[in-house]
Amino acid sequence: MTVSNVARAIGVLAFLLAAATTGARAQGSGSATLDAIRARGQLLCGTASNEPGFALADSQGVIRGIDADTCRAVGAAIFGDASKVKFVATTTQNRFTALQSGEVDMLARRTTWTLSREANLGLEFAWVNYYDGTGFLVKKSAGVKSINEMDGATICVQPGTSTELAIADYFRQNKLKWQPILIQDLNEIQGAFMSGRCDAYSTDSSALASFRFTQGAKADDLLLLPEIISKEPLGVMVRKGDDKFFDVVRWTMFGLWQAEESGITQANVADKAKTTTNPDERRLLGLEGDLGKALGLDNAFVVNVIKGVGNYGEIWDRDITPLGI
Repeated sequence: MTVSNVARAIGVLAFLLAAATTGARAQGSGSATLDAIRARGQLLCGTASNEPGFALADSQGVIRGIDADTCRAVGAAIFGDASKVKFVATTTQNRFTALQSGEVDMLARRTTWTLSREANLGLEFAWVNYYDGTGFLVKKSAGVKSINEMDGATICVQPGTSTELAIADYFRQNKLKWQPILIQDLNEIQGAFMSGRCDAYSTDSSALASFRFTQGAKADDLLLLPEIISKEPLGVMVRKGDDKFFDVVRWTMFGLWQAEESGITQANVADKAKTTTNPDERRLLGLEGDLGKALGLDNAFVVNVIKGVGNYGEIWDRDITPLGI
């Protein structure tokens, strides 16, 4: 179950919610970012544009995926309306500058949480919405079933990514040789792999599963190797210096997790908000205390989030489960 991925965070959440009530005070937003979002009437969220399960337009042009729903959750927390989001397509090259420059308010683009990024970019990670790792996709016809059978292989990888560094470290430590085929454009790198220009395609395992999912009948010809060679916690980024907006983004995610653990769903949240007598649930749903006001939000912000996108498990089942991960 998805809750197991974040068990430690959820384990302390009830305590944190209870403790927060003792210090919460009614107040303004205290956030320049939040004030700008409200004045604009929508949240600007940087995402990918072509990644199934994370951010991809459906046949009606609606952006679907766990990153897109993460953006919608924050929009719902702020406005009470999950549709108050404008999705801004970003690439691996411009994603950080888009956030630094204010082109977007937050970044939800399958970005690995690393020390160097948080220390050097003037940005910080507010939460992890997907735990991933570097994987390898090969063609079954190659007969390769393990990374350790790939000595001398050519591997397609995007330059300047944590994936490229992880591959170099793993192959060096295991005394294996490899030849990187460095391609920035996602469509080009995938085309290069399918055309046989490289022996393997490497990136986050979730992205490889997403790509394989899009191949239809050809998906059965592709094998995602079992090894994961790095830890890639994919997180949501905001600009440093606006602690209140950071709190809004982080506690929105905590609300999604706690709702899943408590069995609060998109279908029953309205009834729960009227009938629950559980003290933790009453605080979570804004029936007691001023948790929302402490963040510059409505006290029922979690209710609005769950109404808009469901709990974390529902988001996972809707966006990730179809990929077969």
